[in-house]
Amino acid sequence: MAAEGKSIGSETESAAQQDLPGLDLTRLSDWFAVSVPGAGGADLTARLLAGGKSNLTYEVSDGERTWIVRRPPLGHVLATAHDMAREHRVMAALQNTDVPVPTTCALCQDTDVLGAPFYVMERVSGTPYRYAAQLEPLGPERTRAISAGLVDTLAALHTVDPTVVGLADFGRPEGFLARQVGRWKKQLDASHCRDLPAADELHARLAADVPPQSATGIVHGDYRLDNVLTDDSDRLVAVIDWEMATLGDPLTDLALLVIYQRLGRLLGGTVADASSAPGFLTEDEILQRYAASSDRDLSRFGFYLGLAAFKLAAILEGIHYRHLHGQTVGAGFERVGGVTEPLLDAGLTYLKEH
Repeated sequence: MAAEGKSIGSETESAAQQDLPGLDLTRLSDWFAVSVPGAGGADLTARLLAGGKSNLTYEVSDGERTWIVRRPPLGHVLATAHDMAREHRVMAALQNTDVPVPTTCALCQDTDVLGAPFYVMERVSGTPYRYAAQLEPLGPERTRAISAGLVDTLAALHTVDPTVVGLADFGRPEGFLARQVGRWKKQLDASHCRDLPAADELHARLAADVPPQSATGIVHGDYRLDNVLTDDSDRLVAVIDWEMATLGDPLTDLALLVIYQRLGRLLGGTVADASSAPGFLTEDEILQRYAASSDRDLSRFGFYLGLAAFKLAAILEGIHYRHLHGQTVGAGFERVGGVTEPLLDAGLTYLKEH
């Protein structure tokens, strides 16, 4: 999933150049010299950033400047996922809006370079807070400010007019919710490695009662605290991980943010639990703060919560599949498979709550 927990310009884990998966530095250096503005002819060095459960993210330097390179994961890749051109396009379109995004530098769709499409963007200094233990030293007041900024930035994204920023054709908003139900069922089926009865029940309930959609907007697709970078002044300086972005019903972003918060409480250190830190906005406060900046109808929010749980379960099962087949990079993947079933059960409960 896009839940990589990485940092652009913050904590990383070093990797020997010859051991970097998915990154041929010799080929990349040749392409960089002619394709990236400001890049010199010097040989490149690189390190793999922490995380990598989905798209692989590298910090690349020519000795004077540093960039970020993003490419799809190795091995088993689901259809329509990990589209580098889409991720590059949406960030480029948002450059002059109230939504902070890294500056994009170049896009490469020639698979002869790295074996897959990839893009280059600026390195932004900031922290993708993932765990409560990272926020607790900041204190409740600063944590509250960070979580409030998270909600405000999401609301700002959902007020952007796709047509004005050149994204009118970025997706098919009509029938978006129904297609999401079907899409994540297909993703689950494509990563099938065990029976999940709760997935069948949740899918059936969602498909049988799709509500009218709210007004079309830009959907990030995986919005949460560790997919934004926060600077030392507690300002959100960049929203990252746009691989699932599209046009559709923005309430799906809000629901996924809430699901991540509930998941952190349910499963603790197995997943990101930053929202458990003292001072972090409660679920009700998140919804109230968002509603204050939006006129979207939240009366059927239970459906959105159920859909968010279903989507996240499908993503996690895809990661579990790749782990079983030795196609993941990094640590912690052995725990992912244990999250899917509790999440599906929770999704059924969420439908009944609202």
